Amino acid sequence: MQAILKQIHVHVPFVLLKDRYLDFMIEKGLQPEISFSHAALLAFGKDDFADVAVRLRGAGVPITFHAPFIDLRPGAVDPEIRRVSVRRIEQVFELVPLFQPRIVVCHPAFDPRYYISQENAWLEQSILTWRHFEALAREMGTRIALENVYETHPIQLKPLLAALDPTVSCFCFDTGHGNAFSNAGMGEWMDDLGGFLGHVHLHDNAGRTDEHLPVGEGNFPFHGFFERLRSLQRRPLLTVEAHSERNLWRTLDNLRANRFLDGWDAGA
Repeated sequence: MQAILKQIHVHVPFVLLKDRYLDFMIEKGLQPEISFSHAALLAFGKDDFADVAVRLRGAGVPITFHAPFIDLRPGAVDPEIRRVSVRRIEQVFELVPLFQPRIVVCHPAFDPRYYISQENAWLEQSILTWRHFEALAREMGTRIALENVYETHPIQLKPLLAALDPTVSCFCFDTGHGNAFSNAGMGEWMDDLGGFLGHVHLHDNAGRTDEHLPVGEGNFPFHGFFERLRSLQRRPLLTVEAHSERNLWRTLDNLRANRFLDGWDAGA
């Protein structure tokens, strides 16, 4: 199991990490992907964040970040909505020097039902936003991963990723979101965006809602997915989004039983 733990990160909200799971994760060798909600950014101060960062870095634990996303529109056509969204994400980048995360996962937040007839305007504003964060990421020595959520097809994100610096920005494929919300199959996502892939969120569902089931307990084609990754010769960083301790351990058991990560070298 330790070999698998070295290849994955585990999603955990900051408040749960601070109040409940910090010692546990260090003891078990779990590498966190720390998610920061607006509530955590409002409730805690720099000393609170620094205390957790010192513990993790002192233990030599690799870290990834997940930026806030609720209510945020980083590609908003309305400049005031975009300004507020950018500021909230900037608050997470201000924590990067403390934690030194390998990558910061963000939601570009394109929804075809919302931006109907505004696709080009959304793209223009999104490029401005993420080039701003690319400059911060370069300065701070981290990278950005843009994650699919309600995008129904990879072509909706491809022009944005193609406009960004591939040494700084990459694509985060969320298997559960792709399965539940997309009209395109896994193969189409890999055909169109595999060349941008740098991060993966692993969870499963039955293709209807975002259930966050353990890997292999829904109908996402994980066998074919890992075969595609190996054929692409890509080893993206991996994060398990289990949302419960039970589902975390079941995911780890399923990853081991299916030998998905045999010989893996995440980030290579």
